[in-house]
Amino acid sequence: MKVEMSLMNRSLQDVGAEARRAEALGYDGVTTGETSADPFFKLVLAAEHTERVTLGTSVLIAFPRSPMVVAYQAWDLQAFSHGRLNLGLGTQVGAHIRRRFSGTWDSPGPRLREYIGALRAIWECWRDGVKLNFRGDFYQFTLMTPYFTPAQIEHPYIPVYISAINPYNCRLAGELCDGIRMHGFNTPKYARQVIIPNLEEGARKAGRTLEEIDIVGTGFTITGPDEQSLEAKFPAVKKQIAFYASTPAYRPVMDIHGWGEEHLELHRMSREGKWDEMGNLISDEMLDAFTTVGTYDEIAGKIKARWGGISTRSGFALPEGQTRDDERLRAIVAELKS
Repeated sequence: MKVEMSLMNRSLQDVGAEARRAEALGYDGVTTGETSADPFFKLVLAAEHTERVTLGTSVLIAFPRSPMVVAYQAWDLQAFSHGRLNLGLGTQVGAHIRRRFSGTWDSPGPRLREYIGALRAIWECWRDGVKLNFRGDFYQFTLMTPYFTPAQIEHPYIPVYISAINPYNCRLAGELCDGIRMHGFNTPKYARQVIIPNLEEGARKAGRTLEEIDIVGTGFTITGPDEQSLEAKFPAVKKQIAFYASTPAYRPVMDIHGWGEEHLELHRMSREGKWDEMGNLISDEMLDAFTTVGTYDEIAGKIKARWGGISTRSGFALPEGQTRDDERLRAIVAELKS
Protein backbone atom coordinates (compact mmCIF):
# COMPACT_ATOMS: atom_id res chain seq x y z
CA MET A 1 0.00 0.00 0.00
CA LYS A 2 1.29 3.42 -0.96
CA VAL A 3 0.53 6.31 1.40
CA GLU A 4 -0.54 9.87 0.55
CA MET A 5 -0.84 13.00 2.64
CA SER A 6 -3.44 15.68 1.94
CA LEU A 7 -2.48 19.33 1.65
CA MET A 8 -6.16 20.30 1.61
CA ASN A 9 -6.13 22.35 4.80
CA ARG A 10 -2.70 23.89 4.32
CA SER A 11 -2.30 27.49 3.19
CA LEU A 12 -0.22 28.38 0.17
CA GLN A 13 2.40 29.76 2.55
CA ASP A 14 2.71 26.37 4.32
CA VAL A 15 2.36 23.95 1.41
CA GLY A 16 6.04 23.80 0.46
CA ALA A 17 7.25 23.00 3.96
CA GLU A 18 4.47 20.48 4.61
CA ALA A 19 5.07 18.66 1.32
CA ARG A 20 8.78 18.49 2.09
CA ARG A 21 8.00 17.15 5.56
CA ALA A 22 5.70 14.47 4.11
CA GLU A 23 8.45 13.35 1.74
CA ALA A 24 10.91 13.14 4.62
CA LEU A 25 8.45 11.01 6.60
CA GLY A 26 8.31 8.47 3.79
CA TYR A 27 5.00 9.38 2.17
CA ASP A 28 4.64 8.28 -1.45
CA GLY A 29 2.49 11.20 -2.52
CA VAL A 30 0.77 14.44 -1.60
CA THR A 31 -2.68 15.47 -2.75
CA THR A 32 -5.07 18.36 -2.62
CA GLY A 33 -8.68 18.70 -3.68
CA GLU A 34 -11.00 21.40 -4.88
CA THR A 35 -13.21 22.57 -2.06
CA SER A 36 -12.39 26.21 -1.31
CA ALA A 37 -9.29 26.60 -3.50
CA ASP A 38 -7.84 25.60 -6.86
CA PRO A 39 -5.67 22.49 -6.36
CA PHE A 40 -3.11 23.25 -9.07
CA PHE A 41 -1.59 26.19 -7.16
CA LYS A 42 -0.72 24.03 -4.16
CA LEU A 43 0.68 21.24 -6.30
CA VAL A 44 3.01 23.61 -8.15
CA LEU A 45 4.45 24.68 -4.79
CA ALA A 46 4.62 21.07 -3.60
CA ALA A 47 6.48 20.11 -6.79
CA GLU A 48 9.01 22.90 -6.24
CA HIS A 49 9.82 21.74 -2.70
CA THR A 50 9.98 17.96 -3.27
CA GLU A 51 11.78 15.50 -5.51
CA ARG A 52 10.07 12.11 -5.14
CA VAL A 53 6.42 12.20 -4.05
CA THR A 54 3.59 11.99 -6.56
CA LEU A 55 1.29 15.00 -6.85
CA GLY A 56 -2.41 14.25 -7.01
CA THR A 57 -5.57 16.28 -7.54
CA SER A 58 -8.15 14.66 -5.31
CA VAL A 59 -10.08 15.88 -7.12
CA LEU A 60 -10.23 18.64 -9.75
CA ILE A 61 -13.84 19.42 -10.68
CA ALA A 62 -13.95 18.72 -14.39
CA PHE A 63 -17.11 20.18 -15.89
CA PRO A 64 -16.58 23.89 -15.09
CA ARG A 65 -13.34 23.69 -17.10
CA SER A 66 -12.81 22.92 -20.76
CA PRO A 67 -10.70 19.77 -21.25
CA MET A 68 -8.31 21.99 -23.23
CA VAL A 69 -7.70 24.20 -20.18
CA VAL A 70 -7.04 21.15 -17.98
CA ALA A 71 -4.80 19.60 -20.65
CA TYR A 72 -2.54 22.68 -20.66
CA GLN A 73 -2.42 22.89 -16.86
CA ALA A 74 -1.65 19.20 -16.43
CA TRP A 75 1.00 19.26 -19.19
CA ASP A 76 2.80 22.16 -17.50
CA LEU A 77 2.69 20.57 -14.04
CA GLN A 78 3.83 17.23 -15.43
CA ALA A 79 6.82 18.95 -17.03
CA PHE A 80 7.65 21.02 -13.92
CA SER A 81 7.44 17.99 -11.60
CA HIS A 82 9.40 15.67 -13.92
CA GLY A 83 6.49 13.29 -14.40
CA ARG A 84 4.96 13.11 -10.92
CA LEU A 85 1.37 14.22 -11.61
CA ASN A 86 -1.65 11.97 -11.03
CA LEU A 87 -4.61 13.90 -12.46
CA GLY A 88 -7.75 13.12 -10.49
CA LEU A 89 -11.08 14.33 -11.90
CA GLY A 90 -14.51 14.52 -10.32
CA THR A 91 -18.00 15.44 -11.48
CA GLN A 92 -19.32 17.05 -8.26
CA VAL A 93 -23.14 17.00 -8.06
CA GLY A 94 -25.76 18.78 -10.13
CA ALA A 95 -26.63 21.55 -7.67
CA HIS A 96 -23.02 22.67 -7.36
CA ILE A 97 -22.28 22.55 -11.08
CA ARG A 98 -25.43 24.53 -11.91
CA ARG A 99 -25.61 26.94 -8.97
CA ARG A 100 -22.04 27.29 -7.64
CA PHE A 101 -20.16 27.10 -10.96
CA SER A 102 -23.02 28.24 -13.24
CA GLY A 103 -22.18 25.28 -15.48
CA THR A 104 -23.97 22.59 -17.45
CA TRP A 105 -25.10 19.36 -15.81
CA ASP A 106 -26.42 16.73 -18.17
CA SER A 107 -25.49 13.06 -18.63
CA PRO A 108 -22.58 13.37 -16.17
CA GLY A 109 -21.30 9.81 -16.65
CA PRO A 110 -21.14 9.90 -20.47
CA ARG A 111 -19.83 13.47 -20.34
CA LEU A 112 -16.99 12.38 -18.02
CA ARG A 113 -16.18 9.47 -20.36
CA GLU A 114 -15.89 11.93 -23.23
CA TYR A 115 -13.87 14.36 -21.11
CA ILE A 116 -11.21 11.69 -20.52
CA GLY A 117 -11.15 10.84 -24.21
CA ALA A 118 -10.74 14.51 -25.13
CA LEU A 119 -7.81 14.97 -22.73
CA ARG A 120 -6.01 11.99 -24.17
CA ALA A 121 -6.65 13.12 -27.75
CA ILE A 122 -5.17 16.53 -26.98
CA TRP A 123 -2.12 15.04 -25.29
CA GLU A 124 -1.65 12.61 -28.17
CA CYS A 125 -1.69 15.55 -30.58
CA TRP A 126 1.01 17.35 -28.60
CA ARG A 127 3.07 14.22 -28.00
CA ASP A 128 2.95 12.53 -31.42
CA GLY A 129 2.08 15.40 -33.75
CA VAL A 130 -1.14 13.77 -34.96
CA LYS A 131 -3.97 16.00 -36.16
CA LEU A 132 -6.37 16.98 -33.40
CA ASN A 133 -9.76 15.66 -34.46
CA PHE A 134 -11.87 14.83 -31.41
CA ARG A 135 -15.62 14.92 -32.11
CA GLY A 136 -18.04 13.90 -29.41
CA ASP A 137 -21.55 14.66 -28.22
CA PHE A 138 -20.35 17.14 -25.58
CA TYR A 139 -16.88 18.25 -26.72
CA GLN A 140 -15.28 18.90 -30.09
CA PHE A 141 -11.59 19.76 -30.52
CA THR A 142 -10.40 20.12 -34.10
CA LEU A 143 -7.92 23.02 -34.11
CA MET A 144 -4.32 22.99 -32.89
CA THR A 145 -1.69 25.06 -34.67
CA PRO A 146 2.07 24.98 -33.96
CA TYR A 147 1.89 28.35 -32.21
CA PHE A 148 -0.48 26.93 -29.55
CA THR A 149 1.21 23.54 -29.22
CA PRO A 150 3.33 23.27 -26.06
CA ALA A 151 6.89 21.99 -26.15
CA GLN A 152 7.62 18.29 -25.82
CA ILE A 153 8.08 17.06 -22.25
CA GLU A 154 10.09 14.25 -20.72
CA HIS A 155 7.08 12.33 -19.35
CA PRO A 156 4.15 12.91 -21.72
CA TYR A 157 1.90 10.15 -20.33
CA ILE A 158 -0.26 11.66 -17.58
CA PRO A 159 -2.16 9.16 -15.40
CA VAL A 160 -5.89 9.93 -15.08
CA TYR A 161 -7.97 8.99 -12.04
CA ILE A 162 -11.63 9.67 -11.37
CA SER A 163 -13.60 9.86 -8.18
CA ALA A 164 -16.48 7.40 -8.33
CA ILE A 165 -19.31 6.16 -6.14
CA ASN A 166 -22.08 5.15 -8.54
CA PRO A 167 -21.76 1.92 -10.57
CA TYR A 168 -21.46 3.67 -13.96
CA ASN A 169 -18.45 5.74 -12.94
CA CYS A 170 -16.84 2.79 -11.17
CA ARG A 171 -17.09 0.82 -14.42
CA LEU A 172 -15.73 3.84 -16.29
CA ALA A 173 -12.71 3.95 -13.97
CA GLY A 174 -12.07 0.27 -14.57
CA GLU A 175 -12.34 0.65 -18.33
CA LEU A 176 -10.47 3.89 -19.03
CA CYS A 177 -8.54 5.16 -16.03
CA ASP A 178 -5.23 4.54 -14.32
CA GLY A 179 -6.93 4.66 -10.95
CA ILE A 180 -10.03 5.39 -8.93
CA ARG A 181 -10.18 7.81 -6.03
CA MET A 182 -12.84 6.43 -3.74
CA HIS A 183 -14.75 9.14 -1.93
CA GLY A 184 -13.99 9.65 1.76
CA PHE A 185 -17.69 8.97 2.39
CA ASN A 186 -17.28 5.26 1.88
CA THR A 187 -17.17 2.03 3.88
CA PRO A 188 -15.44 -1.31 3.32
CA LYS A 189 -18.88 -2.89 2.86
CA TYR A 190 -19.85 -0.48 0.07
CA ALA A 191 -16.43 -0.82 -1.55
CA ARG A 192 -16.65 -4.63 -1.60
CA GLN A 193 -20.27 -4.87 -2.72
CA VAL A 194 -20.47 -1.99 -5.23
CA ILE A 195 -17.15 -0.34 -6.12
CA ILE A 196 -14.89 -3.35 -6.64
CA PRO A 197 -17.35 -5.50 -8.68
CA ASN A 198 -18.12 -2.60 -11.04
CA LEU A 199 -14.47 -1.67 -11.29
CA GLU A 200 -13.70 -5.27 -12.30
CA GLU A 201 -16.53 -5.26 -14.85
CA GLY A 202 -15.14 -2.15 -16.50
CA ALA A 203 -11.62 -3.57 -16.48
CA ARG A 204 -12.78 -6.79 -18.18
CA LYS A 205 -14.47 -4.75 -20.89
CA ALA A 206 -11.11 -3.15 -21.70
CA GLY A 207 -9.17 -6.40 -21.46
CA ARG A 208 -7.55 -5.34 -18.21
CA THR A 209 -7.29 -6.75 -14.71
CA LEU A 210 -7.97 -5.14 -11.36
CA GLU A 211 -4.24 -5.28 -10.60
CA GLU A 212 -3.65 -2.64 -13.29
CA ILE A 213 -5.81 -0.07 -11.47
CA ASP A 214 -4.70 2.07 -8.52
CA ILE A 215 -7.49 1.96 -5.91
CA VAL A 216 -7.13 4.99 -3.66
CA GLY A 217 -8.85 5.69 -0.36
CA THR A 218 -9.41 4.33 3.13
CA GLY A 219 -12.36 6.42 4.31
CA PHE A 220 -12.13 8.78 7.26
CA THR A 221 -9.37 8.33 9.84
CA ILE A 222 -9.12 9.55 13.41
CA THR A 223 -5.80 9.19 15.17
CA GLY A 224 -3.82 10.77 17.97
CA PRO A 225 -1.46 9.95 20.80
CA ASP A 226 -4.13 8.69 23.26
CA GLU A 227 -7.82 7.84 23.69
CA GLN A 228 -8.68 11.29 24.98
CA SER A 229 -7.31 12.95 21.85
CA LEU A 230 -9.36 10.56 19.69
CA GLU A 231 -12.66 11.29 21.44
CA ALA A 232 -12.07 15.03 21.11
CA LYS A 233 -12.16 14.62 17.31
CA PHE A 234 -15.44 12.66 17.14
CA PRO A 235 -17.82 15.67 16.91
CA ALA A 236 -16.01 17.27 13.96
CA VAL A 237 -15.88 13.99 12.02
CA LYS A 238 -19.55 13.25 12.76
CA LYS A 239 -20.39 16.69 11.37
CA GLN A 240 -18.40 15.91 8.20
CA ILE A 241 -20.11 12.53 7.81
CA ALA A 242 -23.50 14.20 8.25
CA PHE A 243 -22.71 16.71 5.51
CA TYR A 244 -22.03 13.95 2.98
CA ALA A 245 -24.82 11.70 4.28
CA SER A 246 -27.34 14.46 3.54
CA THR A 247 -26.44 14.55 -0.18
CA PRO A 248 -28.81 12.55 -2.43
CA ALA A 249 -25.97 11.43 -4.70
CA TYR A 250 -24.37 9.63 -1.76
CA ARG A 251 -27.55 7.99 -0.48
CA PRO A 252 -26.59 4.54 -1.86
CA VAL A 253 -23.76 4.37 0.67
CA MET A 254 -26.28 4.98 3.45
CA ASP A 255 -28.82 2.57 1.96
CA ILE A 256 -26.42 -0.37 1.90
CA HIS A 257 -26.20 -0.06 5.70
CA GLY A 258 -29.96 0.43 6.15
CA TRP A 259 -29.72 4.15 6.93
CA GLY A 260 -32.03 5.51 4.22
CA GLU A 261 -34.34 7.18 6.73
CA GLU A 262 -31.44 8.91 8.41
CA HIS A 263 -30.36 10.23 5.00
CA LEU A 264 -33.82 11.72 4.41
CA GLU A 265 -33.79 13.47 7.78
CA LEU A 266 -30.27 14.83 7.23
CA HIS A 267 -31.25 16.05 3.77
CA ARG A 268 -34.25 17.86 5.25
CA MET A 269 -32.07 19.50 7.88
CA SER A 270 -29.52 20.58 5.28
CA ARG A 271 -32.25 22.33 3.30
CA GLU A 272 -33.20 24.16 6.49
CA GLY A 273 -29.58 25.22 7.05
CA LYS A 274 -29.16 23.24 10.27
CA TRP A 275 -25.56 22.33 9.52
CA ASP A 276 -24.32 22.58 13.11
CA GLU A 277 -27.06 20.24 14.38
CA MET A 278 -26.72 17.50 11.77
CA GLY A 279 -23.76 15.80 13.41
CA ASN A 280 -25.99 14.86 16.34
CA LEU A 281 -27.81 12.40 14.06
CA ILE A 282 -24.64 10.42 13.37
CA SER A 283 -24.59 7.50 15.78
CA ASP A 284 -21.51 5.77 17.12
CA GLU A 285 -22.40 2.86 14.82
CA MET A 286 -22.28 5.17 11.80
CA LEU A 287 -19.02 6.71 12.97
CA ASP A 288 -17.53 3.23 13.26
CA ALA A 289 -18.71 2.27 9.75
CA PHE A 290 -17.20 5.30 8.05
CA THR A 291 -14.11 5.89 10.20
CA THR A 292 -10.98 4.03 11.23
CA VAL A 293 -10.21 5.07 14.80
CA GLY A 294 -6.99 4.30 16.65
CA THR A 295 -4.07 5.74 18.54
CA TYR A 296 -0.75 6.20 16.79
CA ASP A 297 0.28 2.74 17.98
CA GLU A 298 -2.92 1.13 16.62
CA ILE A 299 -3.91 3.06 13.51
CA ALA A 300 -1.77 1.37 10.84
CA GLY A 301 -2.93 -2.09 11.87
CA LYS A 302 -6.56 -0.96 11.95
CA ILE A 303 -6.37 0.61 8.49
CA LYS A 304 -4.80 -2.56 7.12
CA ALA A 305 -7.45 -4.74 8.79
CA ARG A 306 -10.33 -2.69 7.32
CA TRP A 307 -8.92 -1.82 3.91
CA GLY A 308 -6.29 -4.43 3.14
CA GLY A 309 -7.27 -6.31 -0.01
CA ILE A 310 -9.31 -3.32 -1.23
CA SER A 311 -7.08 -0.25 -1.39
CA THR A 312 -3.66 0.07 -2.98
CA ARG A 313 -3.13 3.62 -1.73
CA SER A 314 -4.09 5.10 1.63
CA GLY A 315 -4.96 8.71 2.27
CA PHE A 316 -3.59 8.68 5.80
CA ALA A 317 -3.47 12.32 6.85
CA LEU A 318 -0.59 14.05 8.54
CA PRO A 319 -1.92 15.35 11.88
CA GLU A 320 -1.58 19.10 12.06
CA GLY A 321 0.84 20.64 14.51
CA GLN A 322 2.32 17.33 15.73
CA THR A 323 5.97 17.92 14.80
CA ARG A 324 7.14 16.23 18.02
CA ASP A 325 5.59 12.96 16.78
CA ASP A 326 7.44 12.77 13.47
CA GLU A 327 9.30 9.59 14.39
CA ARG A 328 6.07 7.87 15.31
CA LEU A 329 4.40 9.10 12.13
CA ARG A 330 7.34 7.81 10.10
CA ALA A 331 6.80 4.39 11.69
CA ILE A 332 3.05 4.49 10.87
CA VAL A 333 3.76 5.28 7.23
CA ALA A 334 6.36 2.51 7.03
CA GLU A 335 3.93 -0.01 8.54
CA LEU A 336 1.20 0.91 6.07
CA LYS A 337 3.63 0.58 3.17
CA SER A 338 4.64 -2.88 4.34
